[in-house]
Amino acid sequence: MEVLRAAPAGAVLKRVLIRSWRKEFFLSTRGLESIAPLFSTTEETPQPIPTKILGDIPKWIKGSLLRNGPGMFEFGNDKYNHWFDGMALLHKFKIEDGTVTYMSKFLESDSYLSNKANNRIVASEFGTVAMPDPCKSLYERFMSRFETPKSTDNASVNYVLFKGDYYVSTETNFMHKIDPDTLASLQKVDWSKFVAVNGATAHPHYDPDGTAYNMGNSYGKHGSSYNIIRIPPQRSDDDETLEGAQIVCSIDPVDKRKPSYYHSFAMSENYVVFIEQSVKIDLLKIIAAKLRGKGFSEVMTWTPEQNTIFHIVNKHTGKLHPVKYQSKPFVSFHQINAFEDQGAIVIDLCCQDDGGAFKALDLQNMRKEGNDLQKLYDMSNRNYPRRFVLPLVIDTNTPFEKYLKTLPYSSAAAVKMADGTVWCSYESLHDDSLVKMGGLEFPHINYSKYNAKKYDFFYGCGFGHLVGDSLIKMDVPTKAMKVWKEEGCYPSEPVFVPLPDSTAEDDGVILSVVVTPNENKNTFLLVLDAKTFAEIGRAEVPVQIPYGFHGVFHSN
Repeated sequence: MEVLRAAPAGAVLKRVLIRSWRKEFFLSTRGLESIAPLFSTTEETPQPIPTKILGDIPKWIKGSLLRNGPGMFEFGNDKYNHWFDGMALLHKFKIEDGTVTYMSKFLESDSYLSNKANNRIVASEFGTVAMPDPCKSLYERFMSRFETPKSTDNASVNYVLFKGDYYVSTETNFMHKIDPDTLASLQKVDWSKFVAVNGATAHPHYDPDGTAYNMGNSYGKHGSSYNIIRIPPQRSDDDETLEGAQIVCSIDPVDKRKPSYYHSFAMSENYVVFIEQSVKIDLLKIIAAKLRGKGFSEVMTWTPEQNTIFHIVNKHTGKLHPVKYQSKPFVSFHQINAFEDQGAIVIDLCCQDDGGAFKALDLQNMRKEGNDLQKLYDMSNRNYPRRFVLPLVIDTNTPFEKYLKTLPYSSAAAVKMADGTVWCSYESLHDDSLVKMGGLEFPHINYSKYNAKKYDFFYGCGFGHLVGDSLIKMDVPTKAMKVWKEEGCYPSEPVFVPLPDSTAEDDGVILSVVVTPNENKNTFLLVLDAKTFAEIGRAEVPVQIPYGFHGVFHSN
């Protein structure tokens, strides 16, 4: 062991600098750790298996963490192009009396079953177009390229709850009802059979009484519209899946032929806030893309010349607020929370300033190694939490081009412009510490008690890699953060589970599935104290699990 204190101060400094330089040089030449195994096909585990407990799993946690995400990336010689394309693999971590079991099953969607039966990709996905059946005649194969692409029912994004039942969902018009105990695929459900939409988000919102709200697009010969959907709570005399669903309000896009892409929306106590972003879907290019063998992702374009627009709708009356709120172009996949305060709507989002995120998620990119992977990451955009404040009372007496009174605790600003619109600038909900962590995505809050209410904490994944490589707790008022991080480990979306009869907002635990590309390490379910962010325990799983998207906690 070298004792540095025995050398002169200058020599010590020189050695430290040399070692630091050597370490940085080694890291720069090595690049980022390969995460390709996290995007490889995995076998299902259809029967529950035990896990190895390290630390403690609190006995008050009774229920199951249900997770969703891609788990199969090829059929025969056909391979998918994009992370979003993989077949849905459903996961369940059952927690009871301090023990944890794990199981997983592939969603038995029509897409999955057809692909499996034919041993090739039969159903097109987000970034992959299925090639014509080689058994068809040359004429039939040629004409099939001119058919309108059918929506996939590969519901690989999230678990959602409607009228007391669990479904797995994506962004098309198809969902699948799931048995949360066995993960069995029970029923395919088509949104368009109940409301006039061609798809719906995988991120609905819920009122305390169980009423659910979602959003979906309608595409027709006269263009498109954005639709806010209300689904009533469970009724004892109601045997239908989405019976009673209705469109509360339809919103016209700026350009009906090029509607905005969106992954989620925001909801406060009395309003739905829809964000019309600067990523557009060119409806006229859908058939042309199929002819060129390109997926749906190819018809999406980043249009930074168009501002972002906030549309506000009273969710009780369906009335659209007459004022259009605008901001500079940005992309947001996930909202954190929204609430009303002092005559304004506060909306917190994870945002990035460029629309190139989809291309970075091509599987050929996610499977790069070393410096190539480092370069891809360096060119990728980061997501950061931002707050917008939208003042609701805007009328003829509101002065032009002067800062409007918003909220004393936020630096977010709003200005009424000469054309009557309100220009909004955001407050960053972080300091430089989050920049060093690579930004934040997959946000989560204490939803059951603080959704649509003023709150103090949210949780998310830090992205020091192309996927989450840390867990972060953010203190909204102070912008301070707590971090959990372990080398070679990649945690999934943090899910908050409240302590029974809790009083403080952060009384509870954070659950996250932590995966690894290293064969010598185990995947595990991580349990953190939500207040201190200290590890309580983990449940190691003896099988590999791919990196997934979203999930929910299902109480027993």
